[in-house]
Amino acid sequence: EPRFDDATRSVLDLLSAAGTAVTLDPLSLTDQACAETGLDDFGPEGFTARLDLLCRALREEAGLNSAGVLTQSIFITGLLKNRLLIQDLLNRHPEIRDEEVVAPIIICGLPRTGTTHLHNLLSADNRLRSLPYWESMEPVLAERERPVPGEPDPRLARVGMGLDFINSALPEFRRMHEMTVDHAHEEIQLLAIDISTMLFETIAPIPSWRDDYLSRDQRSSYEYLKTVLQVLQWSRGGIRWVLKSPQHLEQFPALVATFPDATFVVTHRDPVPVTVSMVTMLAYTARLVHDRVDTVGIGRYWADRLQRMLRSCVADRHLLPEERTIDVHFDEFMADDLAMVRRIHDLAGLPPSPSADATLRSFVAEHPRGRYGGVVYDLTSFGLDRAELEDAFTFYTDHFGVRPEV
Repeated sequence: EPRFDDATRSVLDLLSAAGTAVTLDPLSLTDQACAETGLDDFGPEGFTARLDLLCRALREEAGLNSAGVLTQSIFITGLLKNRLLIQDLLNRHPEIRDEEVVAPIIICGLPRTGTTHLHNLLSADNRLRSLPYWESMEPVLAERERPVPGEPDPRLARVGMGLDFINSALPEFRRMHEMTVDHAHEEIQLLAIDISTMLFETIAPIPSWRDDYLSRDQRSSYEYLKTVLQVLQWSRGGIRWVLKSPQHLEQFPALVATFPDATFVVTHRDPVPVTVSMVTMLAYTARLVHDRVDTVGIGRYWADRLQRMLRSCVADRHLLPEERTIDVHFDEFMADDLAMVRRIHDLAGLPPSPSADATLRSFVAEHPRGRYGGVVYDLTSFGLDRAELEDAFTFYTDHFGVRPEV
């Protein structure tokens, strides 16, 4: 039963009132995206069936309040607008498809396993190209919005306004995951443009979406991701990406097929603290789309979901090329993060660089761990039992030699 300050409450009340007139209807969403962009070519049409399923799952299973319905309508319309703008740019500049996405470094690991810190460290090296948050939200700017030289990109202000609201409505969120306009972000946001990703499950438990997503070969969506990376390279430069998403843990076949020359970094940590940390974060963000948060439902859904992800990781880890794959254990990484980055650089064929090393040291000094404070976690709030979780994750901890945390 979340409580908000007066300013946030007034915004949510406005969203709630407006949301009563909104239905998550696929045709209405696509029509709205076309009207706002003046475009009508979405590219490959396979996404339409997935959009229909997603909307149905959000309507029937997610239990969204009216403010949540409106915010999800805005979110999905934004994804569809991005798709239209990307396809328009590809139609006008077919040479974009000649861009080569060369030997990316791809971090694969559950949230709370050090992936964000590692991603930020690798992204601080200017020899690598990362995806800033603002670019992940709006990969392509409409031609009519293109600023004159010297004027700021309007996407920065829009994303900044969104973050201002998040920081107001979720004042403790940055203790768990700091977000800024230009921080390195996950490409899962780009996969969402193809309406095929586990990202939608973080809104609320939606079992029908999960089951359909897990049943489908994701290689076409990963190819779409690669196309978007080509668009971004052509637009703003950079050829060697550092990528990161928890979704990759259960998509090694698609990942290797799409990026066969990549260096793969697989992170590991005791899944019990990972589970309670993740469900706490998801339950906290759920306050924006639910009047009353079902903490037990979220806990049980994600305890099961993380087990599924890790089972896929165990089953398919052998598909990653041994000569270009490293397993990174959380305790070892936290003990000497810069030494681990050097090992990854070496594996990826990046030579030692005094300037890059200085940049990384500066980043670490400016971003100390826990600088916004910590969070006290409680498994019982989510209907979870430590001993049961430990037993359920034995298949993974035994396979990778992951040590339990006290």
